[in-house]
Amino acid sequence: MQVALKQEMDKYTSVDFEVWKILFERQAENLKTKGSLHYTQALSDMKEVLNRSLVPDFRALNGFFQEKTGWNIHVVPGLIPVEDFFELLAQKKFCSSTWLRSMENLDYLEEPDMFHDIFGHIPLLSNEVFSAFTHEFGKLGKKHIHNPESLVKLQRLYWFTIEFGVILEEKIKAYGAGIMSSFGETNRIANRECTFHEFDIEAILNKEFRTDVMQEEYFVIESLEQLYNCLPDAEKLLG
Repeated sequence: MQVALKQEMDKYTSVDFEVWKILFERQAENLKTKGSLHYTQALSDMKEVLNRSLVPDFRALNGFFQEKTGWNIHVVPGLIPVEDFFELLAQKKFCSSTWLRSMENLDYLEEPDMFHDIFGHIPLLSNEVFSAFTHEFGKLGKKHIHNPESLVKLQRLYWFTIEFGVILEEKIKAYGAGIMSSFGETNRIANRECTFHEFDIEAILNKEFRTDVMQEEYFVIESLEQLYNCLPDAEKLLG
């Protein structure tokens, strides 16, 4: 397990603050009609510690979660081994980078930065059902940590839900962090420039994906409860 790093708030520059403000304002406005109500409500509830004005302070975010669902932000330098990732989720620790993209790269990064990790992932962790799903998903990954085939399948489940999940709320809206933090991907979904499938846990566990392009296919849940309730079936299929 890697030793946790620390966020150094005094290292952020005026450019970092401006980048954060631009990204936050643009996407918060974009998601008003395109993001899941669960996400937009969570973002509103967190406005004292997560807003356009300041680069988020992880200590303040952790304080907010102490009163909610008990998550903590675990600082990492970038992508970490999948074994460490599942272990941390099982402990209710969510990984985040502290670096922020440049002004020249506002729209796409292959490796996640702090805007993706915090704006994309963190709000929904204050929702009790989504929090429970993410926590139990981490414990399931930890249980199968020595089974490479099962880990590949769980990574697919993570990809098509926590990262690129969509939900039916009168119309299809986004909840996955990879969409919530991407202006372009959010708009592609709203414009239906992609293919939507019914949520099928077996199909998801066997569905390959690419990380270097915008997604072409998504699996639609009807509720966050459906997401949580898929875990026993996923475990059966892992063997």
